[in-house]
Amino acid sequence: MTTFKEQPTRSQEEGSAKLTLAEIFETMMGGDLSIRITAYDGSSAGPEDAQYGLDLKTPRGTTYLVTAPGDLGLARAYISGDLELVGAHPGDPYPALKALASDLKFSKPSPLQLANVARSLGIEHFKPIAPPPQEAVPRWRRFAEGLRHSKTRDAEAISYHYDVSNTFYEWVLGPSMTYTCAVYPDRDASLEAAQDNKYRLIFEKLRLKPGDRLLDIGCGWGGMVRYAARQGVYAVGATLSAEQAEWAQQAIVDEGLSEFAEVRHSDYRDITEDSFDAVSSIGLTEHIGIGNYPSYFGFMRDKLRPGGMLLNHCITRPDNPNRNKAGTFIDRYVFPDGELTGSGKIISKIQDIGGLEVIHEENLREHYAMTLRDWNVNLVEHWDEAVAEVGEGTARLWGLYMAGCRIGFDRNIVQLHHVLATKLDEQGSNQLPLRPWWQA
Repeated sequence: MTTFKEQPTRSQEEGSAKLTLAEIFETMMGGDLSIRITAYDGSSAGPEDAQYGLDLKTPRGTTYLVTAPGDLGLARAYISGDLELVGAHPGDPYPALKALASDLKFSKPSPLQLANVARSLGIEHFKPIAPPPQEAVPRWRRFAEGLRHSKTRDAEAISYHYDVSNTFYEWVLGPSMTYTCAVYPDRDASLEAAQDNKYRLIFEKLRLKPGDRLLDIGCGWGGMVRYAARQGVYAVGATLSAEQAEWAQQAIVDEGLSEFAEVRHSDYRDITEDSFDAVSSIGLTEHIGIGNYPSYFGFMRDKLRPGGMLLNHCITRPDNPNRNKAGTFIDRYVFPDGELTGSGKIISKIQDIGGLEVIHEENLREHYAMTLRDWNVNLVEHWDEAVAEVGEGTARLWGLYMAGCRIGFDRNIVQLHHVLATKLDEQGSNQLPLRPWWQA
C-alpha cells in the first residue's frame, strides 16, 4: 500500500523558515502593504512602485522596534535616524505617515510566528537599550519630580517641552510666536493672519474693551497678552517656562506695551490679583490633569469680577468616557503628564463648581490640522537652521510629532474646543446679549 507524507501547512512553513527583516515587518503589520519596506539586510516587501516607504537602516533600529512594539518603538528608531520615511521630508513627513497609518494594524502574530521572529532576529535584539536622549522618563519614574501635577512636576514638564530654544520656535511658529491652534478666516489665509484672527476672536468673545483687565494663564510667548495690550487692555500673563517669559517680556518692551502688559515666570496658582474682567486659558488645560479641573476652573472663577468672562481653549477627545492619559509617544516625547478629555466633561466641570455659566462652545478641529500643516511647512523651510540649533534628532521629533498630530485632527481622533463662560452675579443672572456678539 502506498503511503503519502503529510504536507506542511502554511503556518508551519511560516514557523520554520527564517524570516528576513522586511518579512518580519510585513508579518507585524498584517500584510497587504500599500507602502514599500526595505531593510539593511537587503530584503524588501510591499509594492515596488509605492510612493512612500520605510527603510530600516541599522540593527539598533531593529532593537528599538522589537523592545517597544508600536508607536514608541517606531518613534525611537525614527528620531535616532535608524528608520527613514522614504519619500517625505523629515520636517514634514505627513504624506508618508498618512500612507503608513493605513498599514499600521500591528496584528498579533501567532505563537509560531513569534517564535520564528525571535529565532530570525537573534536574542540580542530583545535586550532593551537606551532610548534617544529626547525621550522623557516613563511616568512611574517621575515621582522624584513630585506628585503628578504638583507645582514642581508641572514646572519640569513645561520646561521639557517649551524650553527647547526660542530661536527654534521662531522658525517653526513664525513671527506671531503662537503655539496654539489658529482660527482661519478662510482656507487660503496665511498662518499669521489666522493667528491674529484667533486672538481677535477670543478678545471679542471675552467682551474686552480699553481699560479692562485680562489674566491669561499659560500665556506662552505672550501673544494674547500683547494683542490685548494693543487694544488698551491691561493684561497679565503667567507661564512656567523661563524662556517664554524672557522672550515675551522683551517683545512687550520692543512693542512699547510695558504700560499695559506683563508676562511673569510663574505658576498660575501664584497669581494674587483678582477682580479681572476676563480670564483666558489658551492651551493650558492639557497640562492640568482632569482631577485638578475643579480647582483649576475654581481659580479662574475666583479671579473674575461678577459678570466677567472666561474662555478655555484646549485640545479635547471626541468623546468623554475613554481614557484620559496621552499615548506613550506623546507622553515620552511631547507632553509628559498630559491628559485629554471630551468637551462635555470640560463643560460639566466648569458648571459643577458653581458660579459659572457656560454660554457657548465650538469645535475648531479642522483649524488645528491646518495650523499644524503650516508649522510643518515652516520647519521644512528652516530645516538646516533648525538642525544646527537643536540637533537632527530633536528636529526630526518635531516634524514627526506635528505631522502625526495633524493626522489625529484630520481623522477626528482629537478636537480643539473653545468653551466660553461667565461669572454669575449673586442672583444667578448675567447681563449678556441674547445672541453671540462676536464676528465668527
